Amino acid sequence: MRMRFVALLLAAALCGSLAGCGQQEDSTALSVCVGEGFSTLDPIYAQDAASQTVLAHLYENLMRVSADGTEAVVVNGMAKSVETEENLDGTVTYTFQLHTARWSDGEKVTAEDFVYAWQRLADPASHSPNAAILSVVSGYQEARLAKDMSLLQVNAKNDATLEVTLNGNYDWFLREVCTSPMTVPLRKDVVQKLKESVAGEEGTSWWGAPSALVTNGPYVAEEYAPGSHLTLQSNERYQRSQAGPETLTFRFASTAEEAQALYDQGAVDAVWPLTEERLTQLASQEEWTPLSQLKTYAVVYNNSDDLLADGLIRQALALTVDRVELADLAGVTALPAEGLVPPGVPENEEGDFRTTGGALLDNEEETFLARCQQAREALNEAGYSGGAELGELEYLYVEDGVSGTVAQALSRRWQDLLGVTVTPRAVTSQELWGALRKGEYTLAGVELDAVGNDAECFLMSWTSDSQDNVADYENSAYDTLMSIIAHAADGTARMGCLHDAEALLLGDCALTPLYTKGTAWELRETLTGACRDGRGWFNFANTITKAA
Repeated sequence: MRMRFVALLLAAALCGSLAGCGQQEDSTALSVCVGEGFSTLDPIYAQDAASQTVLAHLYENLMRVSADGTEAVVVNGMAKSVETEENLDGTVTYTFQLHTARWSDGEKVTAEDFVYAWQRLADPASHSPNAAILSVVSGYQEARLAKDMSLLQVNAKNDATLEVTLNGNYDWFLREVCTSPMTVPLRKDVVQKLKESVAGEEGTSWWGAPSALVTNGPYVAEEYAPGSHLTLQSNERYQRSQAGPETLTFRFASTAEEAQALYDQGAVDAVWPLTEERLTQLASQEEWTPLSQLKTYAVVYNNSDDLLADGLIRQALALTVDRVELADLAGVTALPAEGLVPPGVPENEEGDFRTTGGALLDNEEETFLARCQQAREALNEAGYSGGAELGELEYLYVEDGVSGTVAQALSRRWQDLLGVTVTPRAVTSQELWGALRKGEYTLAGVELDAVGNDAECFLMSWTSDSQDNVADYENSAYDTLMSIIAHAADGTARMGCLHDAEALLLGDCALTPLYTKGTAWELRETLTGACRDGRGWFNFANTITKAA
């Protein structure tokens, strides 16, 4: 069966557009602040909003997210057309015909540039934290285990034809994977040349001089002052015309207060993140609601730990969590988690996944004492008359101004209600994920996000064969459900299975979601056409002045 996609509507939850797009004279320059500055311009390592935002302006992927009036759409980027074919073995092949386009140095953009970039992303030798975004591509697991990237089913049939085979029917592939700053094309010769130019210079990265980068997006880097700003200039060789600013400057601010000051002083026309004070002001407005973030802060249990392998102990710890208390500690936009999948993830035209599925976690104050009693009974059933018999447990977390407070509150609750001694320990992000991946932890506070704006993206990591299953959770029924979901052709049935899978995962207490948080940003009322992708980055390429 063959289908042709020219453009896909993206669910409203994907992108918060602050205003409609009227046509007006081109803006010649725009300054914005989206954080303290990028941490990397290597796509395979970019995780923060600033890095991904800059990359989204420097490079063009197969598809792209754009504001269209008050809606966000996924439209063709480097892909002129795309066809899909369902294969007899259950895999699905996507064939992309590419536009004739040039890199900023005049060289032709080819399908091989995508193959190189995607193989580099998937290669375990790269140690990319973003590699899982390609886990739906056939051959991903085999390629990583064999350390042979030719097994990844991403192939250049010729310069203008890219073929990608997926291991199932992932209808979010185009709108999530093919628009991501993580999967943009790269020129192998350029990366190698830049690496050679900094060889032997300790602490220097190949992308460290942004103006030396060869890119295919709407902008090229012009001037970079570390700690101050990065200025981009329109790419003369970009494949399409655009109405947005010719010059785009990213100003850096180390705190939300500094960012707000830049906005208040008129130094920038768009700002993120907002201060807690500003968020509180917005929250007092009757009609205001924060934008959803694709993140859920959760306690992850080491399911293979000698103690926590017992589901009754995990259940006891989970039942005594007061998510309302923790959400209050986490800030004005925080909400008690009702499941692993946060609000804002689309299900159908009638509502999002969380609203449609309802709450899987009990956050009612009236039932808290009963849940605590149930927790003590679970601990007793596990063979422990009191929590003290469990010994001292360690809880790892990364301090971000909130997580430490949350860790202390959790520890007090577990001590007071169960007699379980839990000692919080702050570590770096690298130390945390190192411990999680090696299984060298007991409990951990982790911000869980997803590679895409779909419920499946939150749930696929917890199958027994997933290399991202840091909880070491194993349940054959769960694996079966996720396999059915990956090959489901009927959208309604697929969503039903996703709800069942989430309920099973949380019913087993493989992890305990604590809270979700919203966000907000501001754009001058005189401007329009900018948007924020639900995954965290911004698009300012089409920002123009509103019609008078």
